[in-house]
Amino acid sequence: MRKTLIIFARVPQMGRVKTRLARALGNPGGLRVYRALLDRTLAMTADPRWQTIIAATPSPASFGADAIAQGTGDLGARMARMFRRSTKGPIIIIGTDCPDISRSRIARAFAALGKSDCVIGPAEDGGYWLIGMKRTRTTPTLFRNVRWSSPHTLSDTLASLPRGLGVALLETLGDVDEPGDVSRLKKPGRRII
Repeated sequence: MRKTLIIFARVPQMGRVKTRLARALGNPGGLRVYRALLDRTLAMTADPRWQTIIAATPSPASFGADAIAQGTGDLGARMARMFRRSTKGPIIIIGTDCPDISRSRIARAFAALGKSDCVIGPAEDGGYWLIGMKRTRTTPTLFRNVRWSSPHTLSDTLASLPRGLGVALLETLGDVDEPGDVSRLKKPGRRII
């Protein structure tokens, strides 16, 4: 079965990306950080072992012919739509906020789906940097009652999974959402901005 990596991305537009960061860095700074993270994510996840699709908002046209629209609704509705989109093969969804994303981490997530129905990469802030499904079961309750962008996002998502669904948890990584997170982009040996 074909493995699919879906990258949730926003069209890089000033004032519409990294708005929490922009409060401290200004809109040009928020845009610069977003572009750096987006470019890094695209470069660090391209691999012939899986198909990569960009799910874009507000319009996929900026990302080329292979991009698709995320559609409407909150983050959960948009991710659930991607999981329902195809009935074959495992799907992993990531965003562009994790500077430590890599091919090897994506490969480990797909490997985890060989033994589990769902895989999640927790983030230090209570959310997650990756979620994947084997797609062998329907999950109508997935993402119901999730408090997005909160310390409860991971626990709420786990609670929304059907009982008996096998879940593998990956390593916890940091993401870049708040002004204090920008230091993650300037680590020695990995300067992103």
